[in-house]
Amino acid sequence: MTAINPPRVLLVDDSDVMLDYASATLSPEYEIVGAFRDGHAALEAVGVLQPDVIVLDISMPGMNGLEVAHRLRRAGSQVQIVFLSINEDDEIVRAAQAAGGIGYVSKTLMPWDLMIAVNEACAGRPYVSQMR
Repeated sequence: MTAINPPRVLLVDDSDVMLDYASATLSPEYEIVGAFRDGHAALEAVGVLQPDVIVLDISMPGMNGLEVAHRLRRAGSQVQIVFLSINEDDEIVRAAQAAGGIGYVSKTLMPWDLMIAVNEACAGRPYVSQMR
């Protein structure tokens, strides 16, 4: 019997607390292939680690998540992108979608929405947290 490999997820957030939380939430079902704190490292890691999904914080110093997503898409990457943000503004959600994101999770709703968003991304379906 052949084992089915779990989807591979790369985590990117400038907060160790958020990285730890995302890893703990997703690791029972997904293979966490890496956790990085900045956009430049994330870009390099995607090429090397070949994740199926990248969980990507929008607001990071240096290169923000939107720029990372734009660069991945320009390079031809097909990785599914689930954005994380504390920002619940519709304009930011639209910018995330325009950058190539399939999912958008409000950090305030992570306990409920992160697993759902990654599951949906793996199935090729969009997911956006239902914000106030």
